[in-house]
Amino acid sequence: QAYASNTHIFLLWMVGTSLVLITISILFLRGQIRPILALAQAAESFGKGQKMPEDFAPRGADEVRRAGLAFILMRERIERQMEQRTAMLTGVSHDLRTILTRFKLQLALAGDNPDLQGLNKDVADMQTMLEGYLSFARGDVEEDVGELRLSTLFDKFAMEAELHERTFSSEIDGEDEVMVRPNAFSRLVGNLVSNSMRYAKTVHVEARHRSKWLTITVDDDGPGIPERSRDDVFKPFFRLDEARNLDASGTGLGLAIARDIARSHGGNVTLSDSPMGGLRATIRIPA
Repeated sequence: QAYASNTHIFLLWMVGTSLVLITISILFLRGQIRPILALAQAAESFGKGQKMPEDFAPRGADEVRRAGLAFILMRERIERQMEQRTAMLTGVSHDLRTILTRFKLQLALAGDNPDLQGLNKDVADMQTMLEGYLSFARGDVEEDVGELRLSTLFDKFAMEAELHERTFSSEIDGEDEVMVRPNAFSRLVGNLVSNSMRYAKTVHVEARHRSKWLTITVDDDGPGIPERSRDDVFKPFFRLDEARNLDASGTGLGLAIARDIARSHGGNVTLSDSPMGGLRATIRIPA
């Protein structure tokens, strides 16, 4: 048996030693966890199409440094592959456009021959499909993140609705400015709104900007899309043979491009029934 004549001093030493050891452990663990959090933040930013923090560098334990170095090498390989794909598509686009321009020139020189009307339409369709495919394959990954004012974007849709004699309304709940890739995000919302204007008379867009998520819903009173086909319409070149075809260009890339842009922002696009009786398209991305 052990007995301490000064029990309070014994307990004081025990508590004091425990506090010192706990403080040292917290400082040590924070030093090891900080590089892991930095790696997670860099991976999340890269997954959303944003630039990695400039001060990111592999630090910490040997395993954490190896994981950080592997991530940097992976990011460089992905960016190099994307640059090569963009360069290849640019060359293909230039060559095919040159051939189509020759076709158009030869058809123009042939005059207004009724027998060539079908060929003129085929050339125009080929150019539309080529532009749509290249736009889908190229994407907007090279664009930097910047501020976009939702009210300005919705005002453009209101002007477009007026030109097409459609009823358009919008509502913004929360901050007006969002941090996105402006051109890509405008195209994402524009694809959905333009599609609704094509097949419906009334379109309503609502944006909810919270601390973590930005949610935009596009409702219309059009014919809608059957529930069994709502997953298929996001596939490239899928054509809906019923009352509604979601791609205004007729190439089957409208929703594929929209979902690709949404996922590059770390979010997604989903379809459901609208309270207005038509289709509801919901965009949800991190705020």
